[in-house]
Amino acid sequence: MRSLEQNRLMWANLEDIAQQVVWYGVKLDKQEWKDVLTAGLKKQKIVPGIEGGFVVIGARTSKMTVAEMNELIELAVMFGTQQGVKFRALEE
Repeated sequence: MRSLEQNRLMWANLEDIAQQVVWYGVKLDKQEWKDVLTAGLKKQKIVPGIEGGFVVIGARTSKMTVAEMNELIELAVMFGTQQGVKFRALEE
């Protein structure tokens, strides 16, 4: 399973992305960014919601291995860097 250090780094990076990125005109919180990035990593299914919108079906980060969590952290950093995010955890 993922490590506590990975968990801390993931949430720090997600907080930085949430504070600095507006996605298609919408400001997402860190939990929403976790869902977006996890869906991107896992190529999850997206299905129509019961009352509109869409629902992402799939993986939970709590079930990720150390290697999978490393991939998610790398994806978050790559995406954030492309968006101009300054990551506090990487500067420490």
